[in-house]
Amino acid sequence: MIVAANPAATFAAKRSTESIPIVMVNTPDPVQLGLVVSLGRPGGNVTGTTTLSADVSIKQLELLKEAVPRAVRIAVLWNPSNPWHPIALKGVEAAARSLAVQLQLVAVRGPEELNAAFAAMTRERAGAVLVLADPMTFYYRSRLADLAAKRRLPAMYSGSRGYVEAGGLMHYWANQADLYRRVGSYVDRILKGAKPGDLPIEQPTKYELVINLKTAKALRLTIPPSLLQRADQVIE
Repeated sequence: MIVAANPAATFAAKRSTESIPIVMVNTPDPVQLGLVVSLGRPGGNVTGTTTLSADVSIKQLELLKEAVPRAVRIAVLWNPSNPWHPIALKGVEAAARSLAVQLQLVAVRGPEELNAAFAAMTRERAGAVLVLADPMTFYYRSRLADLAAKRRLPAMYSGSRGYVEAGGLMHYWANQADLYRRVGSYVDRILKGAKPGDLPIEQPTKYELVINLKTAKALRLTIPPSLLQRADQVIE
């Protein structure tokens, strides 16, 4: 059995085998990505949990706009090499229209492009930035937090609360601990003989909003009390 902890791992495992069971943890929108036939009956050798992150990215943009109401232009940091980012961007673009904000799509494929990306945000006068979940940006999360602080850009992060613990402003995503606990039940059932293609893919039931007040103060940003009250954790 293979437990795949991110989209890249799921795709790599799927390319490698059609027989070994694959249990995914953080792979978003698996139907649209062509990994499974449906959430109810995935078929094939892939099952697990999905973050359905295209929908979550819309919520992230709404929360970011609520935190920074004066932002009329929001940058979106994305990786063209990540297969689900184009799907997420479609949802974010639709949400931007309803929120009356302009988007600046900033593509970054590697860490060597980060400095230029944030310089472009400043040049285009972005008022905030949404960082889509990606293994590369997570690995360089401290650097992202430093760049955002240097450019005085409030940032919303996807994927892991580790971004905020490293100094990022906000994080909203499915609760990772809950997803991993639920993956354990898939492993147990498959080891007892269940076929992965017969096990429905579970959607998140718990989400978490984490806000770093220390970062907000450094940015001279006042987080609305209504937003703080909804936060699952406030880092002070």
